[in-house]
Amino acid sequence: MNKFNRILLKLSGESLMGEQGHGIDVKRLNEYALQIKEANERGVQIGIVIGGGNIFRGLSGAGKGFDRVKGDQMGMCATVINSLALSSALDAVGVKNRVLTAIRMEPIGEFYSKWKAIEAMERGEVVIMSGGTGSPYFTTDTGSSLRGVEIEADVMLKGTRVDGIYTADPEKDPTATKFTDITYDEVLQRGLRVMDITATAMCKENNLPVYVFNMDIVGNLKKVLDGEEIGTYVHA
Repeated sequence: MNKFNRILLKLSGESLMGEQGHGIDVKRLNEYALQIKEANERGVQIGIVIGGGNIFRGLSGAGKGFDRVKGDQMGMCATVINSLALSSALDAVGVKNRVLTAIRMEPIGEFYSKWKAIEAMERGEVVIMSGGTGSPYFTTDTGSSLRGVEIEADVMLKGTRVDGIYTADPEKDPTATKFTDITYDEVLQRGLRVMDITATAMCKENNLPVYVFNMDIVGNLKKVLDGEEIGTYVHA
């Protein structure tokens, strides 16, 4: 039995760098593809949003002199590149998938609509939704929250480099303790950097729970779908 039937899987662009420190690590990409294949074969309906931080991040670009709108548009293009890479990796392991884009760019991808995404997932295809929201000033966390609400996902699975949410950054503070579950209100009150405030508010208002876990460990996606408590559950 799957704990969730339809998921929005949010993948980190930075995690795609693997050990390289830049670009796309093919080993990490293929590990993701095999984990997604396993979930797909279990009958889970899967929508995916990938960040673009391994290629370009609009906000950091603005800090270096880029126009913010153009910088964010570059970031949107970065998410499309990552989405195409994942699509290719899924093709290679025999998983039917399609890339939808928030901005028209046929034939690179089909223009996104909620109904197109849901129909494809119900046919057993993995749907990769790229280009963020299609508008500047929104992060891919907000984009994934929006898509998760739109496709009526049971949960947003936020795959990161850490195994959940802590009281402080565990990489900097050895005394940081991990939450098994936490409410949106507590996340906001504590100022925990799970997602940006807009994304957190959208999930809270639309009752979309978020599960934060380490996607970089092979087998963890299966564990989440089995109901194992390996991360942090964020809820209303």
